[in-house]
Amino acid sequence: MAPYPAPTVLDQLKVLAQDTRYALIRHMAEGERCVCDLEDLLGLPQSKVSYHLGILKEAGLVISEQRGKNTYYTLQTTPLFLLGGQLLTDLFPEHPTLIHQPKSVC
Repeated sequence: MAPYPAPTVLDQLKVLAQDTRYALIRHMAEGERCVCDLEDLLGLPQSKVSYHLGILKEAGLVISEQRGKNTYYTLQTTPLFLLGGQLLTDLFPEHPTLIHQPKSVC
């Protein structure tokens, strides 16, 4: 079975553009969350939360870990931090100086 191709910048932006998934990401930015916690925070049924978490997982933005009967989700921060730079690289491939500034303070 062939592995799935890595999600593109556009794939990840589409995933984040949906309100429920964006809210899930914002809550997980505060730390690891159990599905039951996310249900309560968003006021949504387990099936809907799990559906959206599955999409976030496919996009490489979260990982999950099964502990007993509960599943815990953790935000993958590296893809999110890289998303802005990858977007700019895609938009301005002919202008790398706009994207990377070697004399930057940060």
